[in-house]
Amino acid sequence: MLNARSLLIYTLLMTLVVVASNVLVQYPLPGTLFGVSLGDILTFGAFSYPVAFLVTDLTNRQFGPRIARRVVVAGFTVAVLFSFAVATPRIAIASGSAFLLGQLLDISVFNKLRRQSWWQAPLIGSLIGSALDTIIFFSVAFSPVFSAIGPNDAFAIENAPILGLFAAEAQRWVSWAISDFGVKMLMGLVMLLPYGALMSVLKPMPPAIKAGR
Repeated sequence: MLNARSLLIYTLLMTLVVVASNVLVQYPLPGTLFGVSLGDILTFGAFSYPVAFLVTDLTNRQFGPRIARRVVVAGFTVAVLFSFAVATPRIAIASGSAFLLGQLLDISVFNKLRRQSWWQAPLIGSLIGSALDTIIFFSVAFSPVFSAIGPNDAFAIENAPILGLFAAEAQRWVSWAISDFGVKMLMGLVMLLPYGALMSVLKPMPPAIKAGR
């Protein structure tokens, strides 16, 4: 009963994080910082999505990679259905693809490093998974190359100085992707705090339980 309840909580948390991120990624940050328009480089979704990697890593630590993949697939399925209701179909497709592949890569890397120092598996796994997630999401969601699956966002494909700082210009979504990954790297470090705090509470289950036997 306890294990089933824990898995349900992880799945619900995953769903909440992804659905919220699908909505927030459509809203660029307002205002300016040091003369740089924040809307040119960052969306609100960059701050919420990295929590998904924390959920995945805690599941992996407690129940192992097999159960973690089940939680990812369950969260992916429910989240995509909700995403089609609260976001554009193109955003939903981009988010679902990026989420699934990025999280599965995180699980694989985490599992290979789980016997190293406590921080290596969650940090390295989330950074590598985040890199793949960022590349897939922003290119599918905003690049004109993928316009066949949905209309282009006019604001996203306008040329603007890269990161609002450099003379060279690129479509605005490129700066979003670079800034998004920068925030994910920062958040990956921040997420080590709750991960480390919960390590003593969410201890690995016996192998027989993790395997579902």
